[in-house]
Amino acid sequence: TPVCTVEACNFRDNFSLLKKKGYEIVGVSPNSSESHQKFIGKYKLPFTLIADEDKKVINDYGVWGLKKLYGREYMGIQRATFVIDETGKIERVIPRALSKKATEQVLKP
Repeated sequence: TPVCTVEACNFRDNFSLLKKKGYEIVGVSPNSSESHQKFIGKYKLPFTLIADEDKKVINDYGVWGLKKLYGREYMGIQRATFVIDETGKIERVIPRALSKKATEQVLKP
């Protein structure tokens, strides 16, 4: 989606800063590996995108649910950012990830 693209490019543009501060960036979506590779190539993303076609990770993190757009309801990903420490513990959840401020939200204490 356009919002996903803006968020991915925000992380791309701030990748060096995030790495310097010890962060790894990993994106997850139900899209195919092939679509992820095209997306990575088109936008020159320096981080990993995981194809979760069976939605296991997405469901485990509780981000698959009912969405509404122009009065239409459908199932989809609830955009969220998880800050996870090196032991795998979720330190913080950013439930309303803002695409243009993605890095700023991650770095905010």
